[in-house]
Amino acid sequence: MRFITIVLFLHITILTVAQQGTIKGIVADSETKTPIEGATVLTGTNQADNTDAYGGFMITGLQPGNYELVASHIGYRTEILPVEVKENLVTTLLVNLKTSRPSLSEVRLNSRKSFGGNILGQVDIILRPVNNSQDILRIVPGIFIAQHAGGGKAEQIFLRGFDIDHGTDIQLSADGMPVNMVSHAHGQGYADLHFIIPETIEKINFDFGPYNTEKGNLATAGFVDFESKDFLKENLVKLEVAEFNTRRVVGLAKLFNRETHESRQQVYLASEYFASDNYFESPQNFHRFNLLAKYSAWFGNQTQLTISASAFDSKWDASGQIPERAVKSGMIGRFGYIDNTEGGNTGRYNVNFKLSTLGKTNWKTTNQLYFSKYIFNLYSNFTFFLSDPVNGDQINQEENRNIFGYTGSTQKTWLIGNRKAVTQFGAGFRIDHINDIALSHTVKRTFLHAMQSGDIREGNEWVYADQHIDLSHKFSLQAGLRFDHFDFAYRNKLLGEREFTRRSGNVLSPKLNLAFSPSSKVKLSVNNGIGFHSNDSRVILDNTAREVLPKTFGTDLGIMLKPSKDIVVKTTFWHLYSQQEFVYVGDAGIVEPGGATRRLGTEISARYQVNKWLFADVDVNLTIARSLDVPKGEDQVPLAAAFTSIGGLTARTGNGFSGSVRYRYLGDRPANERNTVTASGYFLADVVLHYSWKKLIFSATLENIFNTEWNEAQFDTESRLFDEPAPVSEIHYTPGRPRYFKVEVSLRF
Repeated sequence: MRFITIVLFLHITILTVAQQGTIKGIVADSETKTPIEGATVLTGTNQADNTDAYGGFMITGLQPGNYELVASHIGYRTEILPVEVKENLVTTLLVNLKTSRPSLSEVRLNSRKSFGGNILGQVDIILRPVNNSQDILRIVPGIFIAQHAGGGKAEQIFLRGFDIDHGTDIQLSADGMPVNMVSHAHGQGYADLHFIIPETIEKINFDFGPYNTEKGNLATAGFVDFESKDFLKENLVKLEVAEFNTRRVVGLAKLFNRETHESRQQVYLASEYFASDNYFESPQNFHRFNLLAKYSAWFGNQTQLTISASAFDSKWDASGQIPERAVKSGMIGRFGYIDNTEGGNTGRYNVNFKLSTLGKTNWKTTNQLYFSKYIFNLYSNFTFFLSDPVNGDQINQEENRNIFGYTGSTQKTWLIGNRKAVTQFGAGFRIDHINDIALSHTVKRTFLHAMQSGDIREGNEWVYADQHIDLSHKFSLQAGLRFDHFDFAYRNKLLGEREFTRRSGNVLSPKLNLAFSPSSKVKLSVNNGIGFHSNDSRVILDNTAREVLPKTFGTDLGIMLKPSKDIVVKTTFWHLYSQQEFVYVGDAGIVEPGGATRRLGTEISARYQVNKWLFADVDVNLTIARSLDVPKGEDQVPLAAAFTSIGGLTARTGNGFSGSVRYRYLGDRPANERNTVTASGYFLADVVLHYSWKKLIFSATLENIFNTEWNEAQFDTESRLFDEPAPVSEIHYTPGRPRYFKVEVSLRF
């Protein structure tokens, strides 16, 4: 009887599968004819899929009959198409979407990729386009940044209770090229985004935690990927003028544009020039120049080719951080200085080649090669006259770096019975040749003596496999395994070394993510994974690092709700355990490994469309961060933010007017392990207004509308002023920008 029952069950199952059909197709932009990635496609049965980089989708396990196929994407008009599903057949469709005013009704939760940060990112990038290089990161919910050494230095980043410094625990990339600089002269993972022209950004993909198999080194607190436009719809010229002798010019122009029935090709050029004295008593004399040339082509919907080259150069002066006691005593003003000869110059030159193809066997393969030339030169003075009471403690950090890299991946969508599965394999390498990485003692940018000098060779090779399976129409599983190998080498020139000292390390990073959609209004997820960040090569080879590749263990529980067509709410409960932290000692130019830490928190994000033209958004982050294996009362993580929030209102009327009112709040934070010194929090509000008339756009921005006195970057630092008999440890800060007014005019043609 058992045998007969099993045979009957298998027979019925086979017949059921055999009677089912499939809908597959491509979603494309009706104007540019290029595929749309991330669109949601669903049937009346709430079975859904997201389009891939080729615009492709597949919905399986459908009973024969007539359906309504709904295709949507934020910023496009939803299309509803009738489709007939036939037994044992695949129905193929081409869906063209027309751009429209953004609407939250286009956001769907019952698709397999709709839980991560990308769904909110798609909404935010359309409603809140970035206007400057700092806004590029601020658009990511939960990220706070601080600038503390002039506009040319990479921003300090805060996320999920991490003081990430300039990029130690967040992986940043631009068009697939790494932004983070490993074993950097100033700090591990240093990520300078100023080579990106904000007006060229089309997508910002991000997510938090170590749960993505494709992301390796430094992707512990999260990752952010910036993607530039492949095709310009219009040319652009923008002029900006602001207070403090600030001016900016941006231009985007199509040099070649060809569209046929079988292909679409374009070459465009983008350029930016920015200059400002900024609000400090000592003029910043900041100048930045960016240039980007990009060729993009789609041949049918099977092959995509992009080739780009860019150049970036900046130069600035800075006043650095100032001690609180100097301001309180009246020795200097709030925007004054102790050493106004800080500053520096940096440059980056990129070449990027990427080819994606859809083979006859439906394997989708991407190959990318890139090269970056990077130059860094920074003057800082953190402690004034602590170490050298005569000449002062100014230091110079510099390096000259070449990066060679390759990333490749291939994936295929296939069926297990009538369930969809996506298999992906990937591999790549990155090689950093860092020459003349040095730390020197200087006075007013004049060399006194070398403190460090050497060359670094660092390599990272990796492979990974990732498997997604729809276990049912409501439940999906994604599992991945990643293997990374590192080679570290350093040659100390101060010791006269001719050969490199070498060390290597390996790390295995498993991931397991589950998603459950009980209805079209609810989505649940559980993410688990192990990530890692590499230590600085010099620290590793000095044998001061307990771990070559310290790991971070993470778990996220997420709930996304759409109680009505106009509201999207996402709540995440998360936990991160890190084997090792970093303490960067700027005046010594070294990275000291610290102990283990534990962080846990809650993130709440909500998007609400009040009416056709008004949108509201809010993000709230609560975090507890503690060091482990230390006495209680000495376990605070310095500068870990316990409470942050951002939000605002955005209006888009139909008569040419648009604008937004936004706020950001950062609570008080401990500045040291005992919490005896506090880094003060702040609340800031900004307003932006736009008016469009024909091809012209007029804009006005007022930042810090309440003219709040706030400190942008803050550190508990021991320093000594010239006439002080003994050093003092207290808050040193960079004052935040006062009320700031900017106007701009743009011409699109």
